Amino acid sequence: MNTTTVIATSAEFENVLKDLAEAIAKRHPEGRDLALVGIQRRGADIAARLKALLDERFGVRLPLGKLDINLYRDDWTSLQVQPSIQCTEIPFDVSSAMIILVDDVLFSGRTIRAAMEAVLDYGRPRRLELLVLVDRGHRELPIQPDYVGARVETALADRVNVLVRERDGEDAVQVIRA
Repeated sequence: MNTTTVIATSAEFENVLKDLAEAIAKRHPEGRDLALVGIQRRGADIAARLKALLDERFGVRLPLGKLDINLYRDDWTSLQVQPSIQCTEIPFDVSSAMIILVDDVLFSGRTIRAAMEAVLDYGRPRRLELLVLVDRGHRELPIQPDYVGARVETALADRVNVLVRERDGEDAVQVIRA
């Protein structure tokens, strides 16, 4: 029997986003050449919300992109269901940017590897940093985030669901234990 535990409510979710925006501003005090790229789907939603917080903080409009990594996945042959292809929009020059790649959950690291490969198809950024809302461990590749909203201990069979109001009608983080 599965059990669901809520590890972040809507209010806590909003506070985590504010803390992440503060951590970015601390590392990049002027916000110069900074751009956000969210991994489709929920990473893109989180990136848009972080952008709004950072735009207010810096008094400028930071560039924002969305990235679909499905064509860069290394598990196409083992998938049970065909992935839904989303759009990629990177409306700025990647080669001069300090990009913060944004995703909801970091697990094996394979999604991030695919995302880095996809970004490099648009050019070579000056710097690439990783922000994740939840790091659940169990890495298969040597990838570590620069910014983490929460670290959650999970078993391999557990699931971590990030709900965002833009898609799910509410903000929350849930762990579903197998």
